[in-house]
Amino acid sequence: MQALTWTVKVLVVIIAASGQSVRAFAPTEARLLGSSTSNARINSDCVLSIATLKPDPLAGDADYALDWVDRFDGASDFSKRRPRPPATWAQLQTDIEAIRAHLPTGTTAVALTGNLRQATAFTVGAALRQVTGIGDLAVKQRGQLWSSNEHYDDPLTPDVTEHSMGRCYELAVAVAVAADPTDDVLEFLRAETAPVERLLVLRPPAGSRDNAIADATAAVALAVGIRDTVRQASERYPRVHLFLVGPLGLAALLGHRWNRVKPTIVYEDVQGEHTYEAAFTVDA
Repeated sequence: MQALTWTVKVLVVIIAASGQSVRAFAPTEARLLGSSTSNARINSDCVLSIATLKPDPLAGDADYALDWVDRFDGASDFSKRRPRPPATWAQLQTDIEAIRAHLPTGTTAVALTGNLRQATAFTVGAALRQVTGIGDLAVKQRGQLWSSNEHYDDPLTPDVTEHSMGRCYELAVAVAVAADPTDDVLEFLRAETAPVERLLVLRPPAGSRDNAIADATAAVALAVGIRDTVRQASERYPRVHLFLVGPLGLAALLGHRWNRVKPTIVYEDVQGEHTYEAAFTVDA
């Protein structure tokens, strides 16, 4: 019965993206739960809205919403890449870490809406990891629903290129899915004199391109493959520095599975003087 409920909620998110109301579908969900009132939804799944670049039209129908549009610096949606003082990355991380406590009692599956950049999507996914009781995280991606519960046969192991940094004693990882950030990441690490011994660049087997991930099955398989690769590579390091270039959906799904990996600093591409900023820290 819960699987049927989640299917309805998924349809709610997709349909609402076209302008219809999420709340209008609550009675249907309640009937699937065997209840005569829409209040039954508080014991089931929920919609989480996070807006960082522009207002989310689904925020009013979400179970919980964070609106950070005015807390990000930039004159346009494209240029909003870092917090606007006095807002800080640390304050935003506190908001993210509090999300779980604001979700309805009994929530086990979350549909994420809104607009987020890579580091934020990853950290939200990590805040809702399976160990927190959230068994399924779903994100709308290119007209599809990418769900962390999507079935896959085997992990999709990424191709790995290694660059020695000649320093001790931490590991850097660049996830190069939509594009290859190797030159930018190397330049940043050298300029910042980060204590990184080596940089691993992880690419899908078919290479980096904006349509490298075809669907939810491929996204989940690649997320697991990336997690497993970093988990093994980071065994002898105290910390991981993570750089992400790919679809929002993959960042969220990867964060959702980021466990048994060393503490991770997640960087955001701010297109500033040094390209990247350390945004969030995830204990894994």
